[in-house]
This record gives sequence, C-alpha cells and structure tokens, in this order.
Amino acid sequence: MRADRLVAALLFLQTRQRVTAAELAAELDVSERTARRDLEALASSGIPVYSQAGQGGGWSLVGGARTDLTGLTAPEIRALFLLTGPDTGASPQTRTALRKLVRALPPTLREGAEAAARAGISDSTDWAGTDTEEARLAPLQRAVVEAREVRIGYARPGREPRERTVQPLGIAAKSGIRYLVAGTEHGLRTFRIDRVTSVTETGAPAVRPEGFDLPTAWRALAARMEDRLVAATVRGRAGPGTEPVLEGLLGRRIRFGERAPDGWTPIEADGPSPEVIAAQLAGLGARVELLDPPEARTALARIGAELTLLYGQSTPQATPAAPPRAPASTGTPPG
Repeated sequence: MRADRLVAALLFLQTRQRVTAAELAAELDVSERTARRDLEALASSGIPVYSQAGQGGGWSLVGGARTDLTGLTAPEIRALFLLTGPDTGASPQTRTALRKLVRALPPTLREGAEAAARAGISDSTDWAGTDTEEARLAPLQRAVVEAREVRIGYARPGREPRERTVQPLGIAAKSGIRYLVAGTEHGLRTFRIDRVTSVTETGAPAVRPEGFDLPTAWRALAARMEDRLVAATVRGRAGPGTEPVLEGLLGRRIRFGERAPDGWTPIEADGPSPEVIAAQLAGLGARVELLDPPEARTALARIGAELTLLYGQSTPQATPAAPPRAPASTGTPPG
C-alpha cells in the first residue's frame, strides 16, 4: 500500500511547481502526517525532492514542474524502483502504477528502471506451503486504513488460539516478520501476523489514541520486546569451530572473548531466561559448556537426563501419553 502512495506522490509532484503536505494528503486521501512521511521517504531514497519552509513553501522536485521525470538520474530512478518495485505480494494497483511510471520515463532511463523493478522478490509462502499470513494481512491492513475494530484469533507457541478484540493502529515489519500494532484493554500491544488465525470485523469503529504516531509507538514497543529478549545472561565457553553456529543461532545476543590456547573461546549469551538460553544451546551438546548461572547448568542437566531416558534404551519403547492440559484461565491476560 505504501508503494502505491510513493509512486502516486512522485507523479503528483512532477505535475506541480510546489505542493504542501496538506495538498498531497488530500490527493492521496491520507493524513497530513502520513503525506509528510512519504515525502521524506522519497527524499531519503535518493529522489531529488526538497522542502522549503515559510509562507509559500512546500515540497518540489529539483528542476520544477515536468511531465517526463527527466530531472531524475539513472541511479535515482533505480533507487525508487528498488524501494517500490513489485514482488510476489504486490497489489495490482502497485503494478499498474509502476507500469505508468516506466512509461513516463525517458527511453534512456527505462531499461534501468525495469531491471531494478525485477531485482527484488518477496515470497511470503513458507516451506510448508501455507500462506496463512498473507490471508490475514489483507483484512488487517484494511482494518487499519478504515479504522475498524476487529476480533482476532491469536496462537502463541505451544498454546491454543485465543480471541482478542483489538483496535488496529498499524503494521510494522522487523527482520522480515510483520506485526500488527493495536490497542487492547491492556494498552498497546504487538501481534505477529503469522500467528493470527482469524480476523473478524466487529462492526465498531477502532479507537485511535489522540496524537498516536506509529513510528514512535513502534520504537517504544520494540524496546520493550528487546528488553525481554535480553533479560538474562549466561557465561560459558565454546569449542573450536562453534562460533559460526552460535552466531547463526543467537545473532547479536552472543559475544566472544579471546580464544584460549586449548582452542576454546569464552562466550556470553543473552536471552529471556537462563533456562531458555540453555534450551537453545542444548543441541550443540558438548561443543558448548555453560559455567554460570547455576540455573543454566541445571536446565541443561535436566534436558540431558530427559534425552538419555528417551533415547538411551536399546530398543524404542512407547512413551506414556502426556496428561491433558488444564484449560487456560480466562481471567489472566496473555503475556
């Protein structure tokens, strides 16, 4: 949806000497704040868009009004199409807008623009062949744009889906994962869209907090999530050749010290709790030794004992069925 707006904003700019954020907002049917963010996004992507403050000010393309975008250089055109280029999830409106923009380019720039538009692809279907996230994304985007309250089914890992009534406020993406930012009875919350199992409009309008700004709200929510992800630290050592595996597993949450003469490297790893970090590292077996805190060592010992009990037998035996899970209390809000 934003790609549609950016292309439309550029085409609108090229037909005017100067436009204000309010004029662009009216043209695109968005808020003035959203229009200003779109203009800033165009400028930051390398398009020669500049603003002039004061009476009679506004936003302009360098070179003034034009109909063929000849004021753009080849690198600037490629930057725009890499920013908004179509992919497997692009809407028909996006693809139509980009085709129109290609036709507006001078022939010398058209080939590079078309190549840039083909340079990116986003495949949202997972390896299991499901496309649940895309099926939920469209109604959630519509609910955000139309300010409609929705009731969503949401399944946290290892739990049955539960329904929540939320006020959709925006969609955010981080490291390839998309989140719904929404108001709830417990304040602002984020919901991973790939864990949303159903979306139903309630028929009521969404309540938008006064002065709500999505980038500001997302930064605050992301900071809270990151704090939870690094609430605990474990220390230990990793065997030779283990560093790349640990970096792939933990990313920035792993730190390495100076390698010892025996080839082992001191490590520090962050996570939600010592037990969670221990579980994440258990698959490396004896290639990683955790030294402290004691809770991490205890968790690894328990995991090892469970695996020995299950796999240490000479012949496979059926494991006893797990007792039925007690129904979740409806009085406790999800974490």
